[in-house]
Amino acid sequence: MEQVIHPCSQGVTWGFSALLAAMILSLALEEKIHAKKSIIVGMFAILSLFIASLLHLIPFGDVVLPGGHTLHMPVYIEAVDWEVIAIIIGSSLFVDVTSRSGLFSWFAIRLTKLSGGDPLKLLWYYGMMTVVFSAVLNNVTAMIIVGSLTAVSLGKLNHRNKLLGFLLIEGLLTNVGGLLTLISSVPNIIVGNTAGISFTQFFIRASPYVAVSTIATLLLGAKIFAIGSSGNVQEKRDAAELVQSFDEYDSIESRGFFLFAAVMLVIFIGTIAATSITPVIQDLGLGFVAMSFAIIVLLRFKHEVDPFYQAIDWDLILFFIFLFVIINVMEHAGVLELIGRGVGVLMGDGNSAGGLVSLLLASSVFSSVTDNIPLSAMLAKILSARGVAGDSSLWWSVIFGANLGGNITPIGSASTLVAVTIIHKHKLTLSFTGFIKKALPFALMQIGLAVLYLLLLR
Repeated sequence: MEQVIHPCSQGVTWGFSALLAAMILSLALEEKIHAKKSIIVGMFAILSLFIASLLHLIPFGDVVLPGGHTLHMPVYIEAVDWEVIAIIIGSSLFVDVTSRSGLFSWFAIRLTKLSGGDPLKLLWYYGMMTVVFSAVLNNVTAMIIVGSLTAVSLGKLNHRNKLLGFLLIEGLLTNVGGLLTLISSVPNIIVGNTAGISFTQFFIRASPYVAVSTIATLLLGAKIFAIGSSGNVQEKRDAAELVQSFDEYDSIESRGFFLFAAVMLVIFIGTIAATSITPVIQDLGLGFVAMSFAIIVLLRFKHEVDPFYQAIDWDLILFFIFLFVIINVMEHAGVLELIGRGVGVLMGDGNSAGGLVSLLLASSVFSSVTDNIPLSAMLAKILSARGVAGDSSLWWSVIFGANLGGNITPIGSASTLVAVTIIHKHKLTLSFTGFIKKALPFALMQIGLAVLYLLLLR
């Protein structure tokens, strides 16, 4: 039986809006209520589905959408963007397996030796390494790898007093590096996928900003935290001798697997970049590419793949599935249309500089106090429903805001939270308010540069 979706009353819409607000507040208080985000969103998904079905907001049978497209019930199954799920699972497995080769540790130690133990050079090298790792891997993995190596390196070089500055700057740069490619962060995947932005288009558009913002962040960080070059000649010589004792081959168990991982990483990035123009592959999409490369590298371990499957962030995967369900229910309940009207006020006609800046700033502020993933998903859905063209800078307002807003507070992104965790692990003092005081100059500078950049490209 075919059914048509009917609009609901204003009271019901506001009721579901309150439910959505409660979910966002619960996510913001995730640490205080001691519940994983998948559990939080899952509970709200179950509750919203039940209430929506009770009120007959979600039809059953087949739903005919404008244009004659038919959705088969239950609608919440088709509401899940399985390509996004495939990209996350595939990329996570690929990174985890290639990391086991020692490739990323080798790269990091080589850079440490190249710096000669000079603190300022080390800051620049580690900063650029953070950006690259955040783009190729993911923000959290990049922060764990670089942060751990930073603590060891500065400890051996007797520069532990600079550790707080290094870790904070690296944490902030993970969100800058997260802007570099389509697969660098989850908001990029969601918004880019909805807007139809290819990997190559994303990189070309984002890379100039990332380069300028990285340089500006490192310059400001060196000044604020007083990180300068080594003093006299003897200090430089001692530091150089110390870093030469680091062995980049310690973490490499198999030279063959190391070379295999390096080659596969290059091919993986190249294939992702060329997906939109490669016959057959362009139809299968990024999810197919990510899963295919995951299986290829997993062949190296054959019967020993269980540890890699167990290492997948299932909390994140289930969070996404439940989130897509929530968004689908909110669409049926008229909540997205309500929020869309508010976004429409911010956007104006969609072509004005004021609308562009307002959407970027609003995205930044909301991303700083709650999870940027549901925010990105909702805004992407709203922009798509309003028929915003894929080449519009409004999509980039959401992308920049969702990523950079995470640098305002320690709960704004998972990578800054990891940075704070590493800081506390090494008995360094940094409170919630202390983080904001130290990070705010960087965040304001980065967001200001993003505003200028988007206005220039408008």
